[in-house]
Amino acid sequence: MPSMKSYYPYYDLKYEPESDDIVCTFSVEPAAGVSMKDAVSAVAAESSIGTWTELTTMPKEVQDVLKARVFNVEGHKVEIAYPYDLFEEGNVPQIMSSVAGNVFGMNVLKSLRLEDIKLPDKMLASFKGPAFGVDGVRKLLRVNDRPLVGTIIKPKLGLDADNHARVAYEAWVGGCDVVKDDENLTNQWFNPFRERVIKTLAAKFRAEQKTGEKKVYMPNTTAETNEMVNRAQFIKEHGGEYAMIDILTTGFAGMQSLRDADTRLVLHAHRAMHAALTRNKKHGISMVVLAKLARMIGMDQLHIGTGVGKMEGGMQEVAQIRKDIQMPWGHIKPTFAVCSGGLQPGNVQEIYSSLGKDIIIQMGGGIHGHPHGTQTGATAARQAIDAAVKGIPAKKYAKTHKPLAEALKQWRS
Repeated sequence: MPSMKSYYPYYDLKYEPESDDIVCTFSVEPAAGVSMKDAVSAVAAESSIGTWTELTTMPKEVQDVLKARVFNVEGHKVEIAYPYDLFEEGNVPQIMSSVAGNVFGMNVLKSLRLEDIKLPDKMLASFKGPAFGVDGVRKLLRVNDRPLVGTIIKPKLGLDADNHARVAYEAWVGGCDVVKDDENLTNQWFNPFRERVIKTLAAKFRAEQKTGEKKVYMPNTTAETNEMVNRAQFIKEHGGEYAMIDILTTGFAGMQSLRDADTRLVLHAHRAMHAALTRNKKHGISMVVLAKLARMIGMDQLHIGTGVGKMEGGMQEVAQIRKDIQMPWGHIKPTFAVCSGGLQPGNVQEIYSSLGKDIIIQMGGGIHGHPHGTQTGATAARQAIDAAVKGIPAKKYAKTHKPLAEALKQWRS
């Protein structure tokens, strides 16, 4: 166990954060035999400029200006203020390497979770934020008064490009606004990316002609950063309006590279792998933090959970994330919240009641698992949203809307 003496200058409960400080909220559980003061002082030191021993190379004036400070401790919740000059503007990887780097592995801690991060306007100014945001997406789709309804092509892997495009067409004609690839479909031999994009966009254009509604397709561009940007440009060249990215597996730098490429595509952020960081409520990083960073970087849409369905995460947590990505935040536009994961038409009322209209409700199996197929499943999903917006219980609405009635029966809702 290191000496705690070198960490003590980083504990200052009298400190009042400066307007330009970055303030992080942590949940901290010290290791056995370690006091809370010692544990949190170590976190502040090691995530800023300190280390386990006193340094002959540390000028006092540098420490006084650049050290992080623990300024509030309430139970296991701890707030730490970081001077602005510790960080490089426009560089999320560097920010996270600082406040969420080596500290998670320190032996003075039993557990550590980064719960929230507050970024000053000065830092926000160095990021673009979403190019479209909620209003831009609604303008593109010409839908203003209801949640958007979408689907994920299922099975997630195995269909060739022709069948992928066929299923997408059926979903759009049935009533979906949005069709997207699943998170692990990229450029496999049985469904090559470029062939899939060309054929599915052609199906989108046909669906628009048939329905008179605007439709969008979200191809998954996830890959090595340069290839990902190339894929986004390919989508643009062929008349597409969206690119999807798996933001955790691609990383903060990949996310920034795609946004900075400025393809003028709507960017849809899938959070695959997030639970490796977020699920343990005592250790890791909260989805609130990841969501704020994704919004700041410039993701127009972001998966936030459902509060129901197959994925972990209660409605209170999901509602907080939606609030954080849509509340006023300097020049940064609001991000469209996406609810996806084990949903079916019987879940719509609860989601709408809890989260409001500025959400995208995506159903995979809940559309393609309909007993009469994808097109009818999409119609049922659209009917469920219409019922929720009109304030009519789904079971009542289903009495005059057969696709919805069949869906509710299928999933016993």
